[in-house]
Amino acid sequence: MRYVAAYLLAVLGGKDSPVNADLEKILSSVGIEVDSERLTKVIKELGGKSIEDLIKEGREKLSSMPVGGGAAAAAPAAGAAPAAAAGGDKKEAKKEEKEESESEDDDMGFALFE
Repeated sequence: MRYVAAYLLAVLGGKDSPVNADLEKILSSVGIEVDSERLTKVIKELGGKSIEDLIKEGREKLSSMPVGGGAAAAAPAAGAAPAAAAGGDKKEAKKEEKEESESEDDDMGFALFE
């Protein structure tokens, strides 16, 4: 992702067809070590293509991806049955967690307002 971002920055900076050295300069300016194999691959994949066309293609691909929460909504319902069976254990565990969290605050090693 960082290589693509550097490529886009180079194009926005006026380079129609950025080369490895351009991207290395951008990435090294923010302290990122460059993997030359990945950098070369990005340059090969993006070279000669219009940034506007690449963004358009990316938007089309993203629009076809599902972004709903169907699976996430089903998971709590499935987990509710075993939790209902456990009933009393859950309350005891909640008390223990609460006690632990209170003592953890004291063990931080420093006081914020002292």
